[in-house]
Amino acid sequence: MLIETRIATTAVLTLDYPARRNALAVPMRAALAEAMDRLEADPTLRCIVLTGGGGHFSAGGDISGMDVEDLAGGRERFRLSHRLVRSMIASSKPLIAAVEGWAVGAGLALALCCDTVVAAADARFMAGFGGIGLVADFGLLHTLPRRVGEGRARQMLLHAEKIDAPRAEAIGLIDRLVPPGTALQAAMAMAEALGRAAPLPIALTKSYLSHGLADALEWERNAQSALFLTQDHAEGRAAFLAKRPAVFEGR
Repeated sequence: MLIETRIATTAVLTLDYPARRNALAVPMRAALAEAMDRLEADPTLRCIVLTGGGGHFSAGGDISGMDVEDLAGGRERFRLSHRLVRSMIASSKPLIAAVEGWAVGAGLALALCCDTVVAAADARFMAGFGGIGLVADFGLLHTLPRRVGEGRARQMLLHAEKIDAPRAEAIGLIDRLVPPGTALQAAMAMAEALGRAAPLPIALTKSYLSHGLADALEWERNAQSALFLTQDHAEGRAAFLAKRPAVFEGR
């Protein structure tokens, strides 16, 4: 599910789950967390590039695997997810997301855990958690307002707006817009430049900018673990898998 390659001082992590458009299934999250821990400890590594195979970055959470049955199970699910979020946002290594195709839900959140987002001109973004009866997770309530401002983040989160790449650049959701098929190439060029920079100032800057993350993740863990047990989430999940509109009742 995860392919790792090394080019000079840059590690490239490629999400490789084509059957689900690189959905962040639990094994994928575990593999990413393990890779981040190992790469963080490598003093020869200067930058990490995260991308998706098969023409998409990530379609978000693997809804077919959202089978949480009790509160303890929900909280345990977030123990692993939050280990990954913290390791990315607080990493001493700069991270660059190279986005082609869709980055949806947790896939969008994963991209925003990176310091820089490079996107192809035909990439698309959406935070569609409400459609399955959940709130945004994977740190998105922390990262999204910091990128686009609270007002714009509110619209994306409440209305599940689909954002194309040119608009994403205009509102600050992404940092660099490139021709289709060249996101990884552009990200690697930026990684090469970061490889020549002094690493300690980068690490300290990232440490300062991660302030506030712990409180956001604790709220997310409590709220989402409860929502997993609601009838609305069960309805949203069933509707998604059956490819029909969901009917929510607030229960």
